[in-house]
Amino acid sequence: MKIKFLNVALLALALAVFIYAVFFHDTKKPIRYLPVFGEKSYESKNGKTDTIFHTIPGFSFTDQDGNTVTEKNFENAVYVTDFFFTTCHSICPIMSTQMERVTRKFQGNTEVKFLSHTVDPEIDTVEQLKRYALKHNADSKQWMMVTGEKAKLYRIARQGYLLDAQEGNGGPDDFIHTQNFALIDKEKRIRGYYDGTDSLEIDQLMKDIDLLLKEYHYKEK
Repeated sequence: MKIKFLNVALLALALAVFIYAVFFHDTKKPIRYLPVFGEKSYESKNGKTDTIFHTIPGFSFTDQDGNTVTEKNFENAVYVTDFFFTTCHSICPIMSTQMERVTRKFQGNTEVKFLSHTVDPEIDTVEQLKRYALKHNADSKQWMMVTGEKAKLYRIARQGYLLDAQEGNGGPDDFIHTQNFALIDKEKRIRGYYDGTDSLEIDQLMKDIDLLLKEYHYKEK
């Protein structure tokens, strides 16, 4: 009799869990929210403490197809960005291979884009970037590899994406060599940093992109 009662109780519990999962649990809600980097607090005129977040400034560069790329190319999209150079034989090939892996996962998704900046614009011309892009199957509609003025490239790396802590002005002796990727949201805020040479961190990046998209889809619901 006790066994029969226990079976009925377990069945009722299972049924209750099923009903909650189907009718009450919000499966579209993100399990967690990514942090926002670059938080700044300030005192407003009414004496209250308000918070603002660092955002990526406007920019204008040239991609592997010779097209101008600006922040407008990333409207209503999250994107992953990095800094590399095509003649690098150390970390850059690994980074580009990992980035290619991420682009394959999100291929055709208009809400996800990729932006790779050269740190050696004298060598990395449009033609050089095109060859490198073909090597890594980079479609410029989704994965843009850009060149431009060295000072502007270095300024956005340091002051925009906060990817290099060293001071510099983009002069002849200045050089940036970082393996980190940054994940940027639709409001141009930094939502994560990842080691582009570490496959496990790139696995996490792909999970975080999905999570960030879920965050937006939940807000739009």
